[in-house]
Amino acid sequence: MRDALKNAEEQGFDLVEVAPNAKPPVCRIMDYGKYRYQMMKKHSTKHKTIEVKEIKLRPQINKHDLDLKIKQMKRFLEDGNKIKVTMIFRGREIVHSSLSKPVFEAITQELSDKANIDRSGRLEGQHMTMVISPKT
Repeated sequence: MRDALKNAEEQGFDLVEVAPNAKPPVCRIMDYGKYRYQMMKKHSTKHKTIEVKEIKLRPQINKHDLDLKIKQMKRFLEDGNKIKVTMIFRGREIVHSSLSKPVFEAITQELSDKANIDRSGRLEGQHMTMVISPKT
């Protein structure tokens, strides 16, 4: 063990214990700071987080407002994010939930070349949701 420590110091490296429970313990001569940096870099680039952005609409949305929302959705898709489109019904609007169909169809037509529809419009209480993910 002392010989290994002396050898590591002469070379300007560190003696790192790799398997402490083994008989005899296994050690490696390496630059520990460089090893930690490489491991941190490896773990940070491995996982790309995908955010779910939410866009809220009403069934009586104006054409221009819908175009702005679609433009915003395209930007989110280009960044690689998923989109949750939520249509909010207030009061008795829920009775006329068929008003949401043309809005969702307009969204799917505009985004068909850039996105996949993971979940089409589904009614959940006072909300109708649709999930869109970018094409890979």
